[in-house]
Amino acid sequence: MPWIETVPFEEATGKLRKLYDRVAGPEGNVDNIMMVHGLRPHSMEGHMALYKNVLHHTGNTLPKWVLEMLGVWVSALNGCAYCVEHHFAGLTRLMQDDDRAAAIRAAIEARDVEALPVREAERAAMVYAHKLTERPAAMEINDVWALKDAGLSDGEILEINQVVAYFAYANRTVLGLGCSTEGDVLGLSPGNSEDPQDWGHR
Repeated sequence: MPWIETVPFEEATGKLRKLYDRVAGPEGNVDNIMMVHGLRPHSMEGHMALYKNVLHHTGNTLPKWVLEMLGVWVSALNGCAYCVEHHFAGLTRLMQDDDRAAAIRAAIEARDVEALPVREAERAAMVYAHKLTERPAAMEINDVWALKDAGLSDGEILEINQVVAYFAYANRTVLGLGCSTEGDVLGLSPGNSEDPQDWGHR
């Protein structure tokens, strides 16, 4: 249970019930990170819109698994086990390569970017995410040039930046309110990237 009051799915009414219905999984499950917003439905609406557009929008060009990998990395750096477990499950499902996913997790847990079984561009993204997470005030133009030198476009750099920024928000929502994975179904995410308004978890 989180450290503040939440509203169970079956007790939700009005706008909150409509939002719960929008974010629910196949069995009507609502992730605890969304349910923790129950007393202020407008903040859940803002959270979900940000999450959907940053990680699950057809306008992104980086593969979803890369964005999920960045989310796992940032969450591990922030000590947010909730987001690590949720997004590692999503990463594994998207990659459809359990061995490679396990090797990514092992490298993240060891804080060893060089051990990641990924391309140089993705490794550069992880270096950028590490610095932005732990030393944001130290960022400089050369950090962005390192991404360009690795072959990433400015649009892709923006995607990376926004994933890091989103997880800073999500991690602090979870850690600051005592959110746990109890009762959650791990690894579900909004599957319909074509429709920003479709928040259903699959």
